[in-house]
Amino acid sequence: MNEVRLVGDNVEMGVYPTRKALSIAEELGLDLVEISPNAKPPVVKAMDYKKFLYEQKKREKAMKAKASKVVVKEIRFGPNTDDHDYEFKKNHAQKFLEEGAKLKAYVFFKGRSIVFKDKGEILLLRLATDLEEVGKVEQMPKLEGKRMTMFMAPRKSK
Repeated sequence: MNEVRLVGDNVEMGVYPTRKALSIAEELGLDLVEISPNAKPPVVKAMDYKKFLYEQKKREKAMKAKASKVVVKEIRFGPNTDDHDYEFKKNHAQKFLEEGAKLKAYVFFKGRSIVFKDKGEILLLRLATDLEEVGKVEQMPKLEGKRMTMFMAPRKSK
């Protein structure tokens, strides 16, 4: 690499021999960083590399802080859950969805209660219709082993 295209702040841009570009960067107390190695001639930038890395880390940290974390709350029912327990759990589910958390509602079948699969599905679909204003169903009730699971996500408030 005999010649490089020098760019940067407070630098006269142009094509220089590599040694000359290095000496210009040293005079300014900066580092010479290769930006585009495949260009003809390669592009280098006179910059404070440590400061660049520090600012890049700061930007990444800010982006990470802005990213929302998805919280999944679970509510468990039995196939023969009575009305009072259902209402109590439904109110909790509504609160979770209003707070912006996703909801995983499931019916757990113990022993021979697996014969009440239809009761479990009816229960979950009833929950979905009761919570229609605050949440939308992401996954319809699905039987996996001894539990029937349904996922709900909060509706975006307008």
